[in-house]
Amino acid sequence: MFPFKFKYIKFQMTIGLTMKEIKKNLLIIPSIDIKDGKIVRVVQEIPELECIEYGDDPVEMAMIWRTENAKLLHIVDFDCSQIESKKNFSLVEQICKSVIIPIQFAGGVRSISDAEELFNIGVHRLALGTLAFEDLPTFIKILEKYGPNKIVASLDIIDDFICIRSRRVKTNVNYLNFAKKLSNLGVERFIVTDVLKNGLMQGINLEYSLNVANATNRKVTHSGGVSDYKDLSEIQKHINEGIDSVIIGRALYENKFPCQKIWRIAESGIFN
Repeated sequence: MFPFKFKYIKFQMTIGLTMKEIKKNLLIIPSIDIKDGKIVRVVQEIPELECIEYGDDPVEMAMIWRTENAKLLHIVDFDCSQIESKKNFSLVEQICKSVIIPIQFAGGVRSISDAEELFNIGVHRLALGTLAFEDLPTFIKILEKYGPNKIVASLDIIDDFICIRSRRVKTNVNYLNFAKKLSNLGVERFIVTDVLKNGLMQGINLEYSLNVANATNRKVTHSGGVSDYKDLSEIQKHINEGIDSVIIGRALYENKFPCQKIWRIAESGIFN
């Protein structure tokens, strides 16, 4: 059980932004970051344990987000991504069984068998980053086997360059060149993260997301830096350019949104 009250469950409209300004097809995706079976706060890719306001039960948190009308959850497994441990897989399976919404999983998938195992326990979609960079043939096989609705590419970026291995290794590959390459292979959605913005709640940098959307003509999920409603309003201005969803972690847990109605009903095809 959680030793605190979830203030964000009782949203109140306290700002001037109208609901019409956040269009229905902007999908808000809560992130649940897991390490050692617990929820962690992630700041510039450093997972921090013992964050009381985040609780200690990822399954219960998933159910809370579902109660709050989330339509998709983004699960990041830091044990799998950093030390290739599958100790949290049973927990991920419990989450999949506890909520009737799709689960998107990120972290440490290195083989076709890893992908098969995660799909078998109920994961709806995989976000692959390091695998696409280090083992492109295996990435292509997974993409061909499950299709672009089930496999999306994660682009973690620092200073225009792709980062891999839990965003701890900076490569010399430009993110746009890499995105175009994956797009030509059949990728239809990218999760784009400005690593230096991630978890700081200091505002968004949409440049990377917009560049990927415009260069590839593919759908983009923005990630990193969201701090308040103004950031969401800015993102929704670019829906027609392909940025149709946003992953939010810290800002949700720390009660930066005073209105429950940030949750949007997913339009037809939003999970594609």
